[in-house]
Amino acid sequence: MVDLNQPNFQKYTAMTVEKRHIDTLVVGAGQAGVAMSEHLSRLGVPHLVLERNRIAEAWRTARWDSLVANGPAWHDRFPGLEFQGLDPDAFAGKEQVADYFEAYARKFNAPVRTGVDVLKVERNSGRPGFTVETSEGVIEANQVVVATGPFQRPVIPPIATEVPGITQIHSAQYRNPQQLPEGAVLVVGAGSSGVQIADELQRAGKQVYLSVGAHDRPPRAYRNRDFCWWLGVLGEWDAEVVQAGKEHVTIAVSGARGGHTVDFRRLAHQGLTLVGLTKAFADGVVTFKSNLADNIARGDENYLALLDAADAYIARNGLDLPEEPQARALLADPPCLIQPILQLDLAEAGVTSIIWATGYSVDYSWLKVNALDANGKPRHQRGVSSEPGVYFVGLPWLTRRGSAFIWGVWHDAKHIGDHIVKQRTYLAYRDASQRQAEPEPTSVSPVHTASLMGVR
Repeated sequence: MVDLNQPNFQKYTAMTVEKRHIDTLVVGAGQAGVAMSEHLSRLGVPHLVLERNRIAEAWRTARWDSLVANGPAWHDRFPGLEFQGLDPDAFAGKEQVADYFEAYARKFNAPVRTGVDVLKVERNSGRPGFTVETSEGVIEANQVVVATGPFQRPVIPPIATEVPGITQIHSAQYRNPQQLPEGAVLVVGAGSSGVQIADELQRAGKQVYLSVGAHDRPPRAYRNRDFCWWLGVLGEWDAEVVQAGKEHVTIAVSGARGGHTVDFRRLAHQGLTLVGLTKAFADGVVTFKSNLADNIARGDENYLALLDAADAYIARNGLDLPEEPQARALLADPPCLIQPILQLDLAEAGVTSIIWATGYSVDYSWLKVNALDANGKPRHQRGVSSEPGVYFVGLPWLTRRGSAFIWGVWHDAKHIGDHIVKQRTYLAYRDASQRQAEPEPTSVSPVHTASLMGVR
């Protein structure tokens, strides 16, 4: 174990990983890896967490400067630690979130080694476990938990083409408005990232075009309760199956500026120009699908449906929560919604930047085991992969809708930890002749018992 408070932590993390055996190797020390380590520690499973950068590095360096968590501090956290010095109803900034995970790892003395890249994982032939090649040596592991998360490789769709004079970046590379050249901006993608970036750019004085696809649009809060609370009491976080047709629907919600409901009409009245789903680029002209009104209407339906469900829940349970009739009032349709733009000449419109807020894909090229499908995506059931001994944690919809949230990752990791312990118990079984030949154990501590079972 390593104490993150101790001055030798950096020395420890820089040490060469010698060829050694570890019971369970966790790859990644973001929120999934830290949660996994806590449960393994509690269960007495010897393990090691390897992280190529720092703990929760993506929160610090792979997000824009003003990013805050999309859920309030009382909700977007692990059960064992609250955000220090932050109102429970506030939204933690990205640095606060990263600091939180470092503090959490320190809380239970997580065995994390940073600055170590996992290069290859292969199943051993003719013997149990896996051989793991790292940037600092080789490790043998009985189990491997992949906790690298879903945001591994920024995706820009094939329709993107190089346009002279246009700066194009993915939202993962965006930091602040000052980073971009003078001129208008096209933001492609209207999930949480795209909406927040477009809003920030417009407030900084830029002309912004926002390409809007299919989306869910929950209220930030309704009748004195945050939408995270509503999805909890309504059982939505525990939904285990994605609704048909919703597989690629993003969610437009924001904790920015103290948290607010995303309202595309309000953004348009504010000065932002809405366009439909981006269809194609040709000779400096971008074409949009004629589905803007439909996308906005379906987002409204999702919004109003949650209000209906909340009202019904309040009536059913006799709750004394203030009515909020103004929440159902929709602004007038802006001109860009009534007469949508279907083509935009980037030069004529003064567009000098395009930001692709089009999501991420996973990259498991280093995982040389039978745990991936033909498209390189994990084959698993609730995080237990098709390759015995390999697990996944930290992925959306791993066990339920809430898996994408911080608290959901913690509960998923608990499930994986329990499964690992169950399998270790089976593997530790000895028949009568073996038991008679073995000395009686002298300790009943979980870690010592595991050692006596033959699990190093």
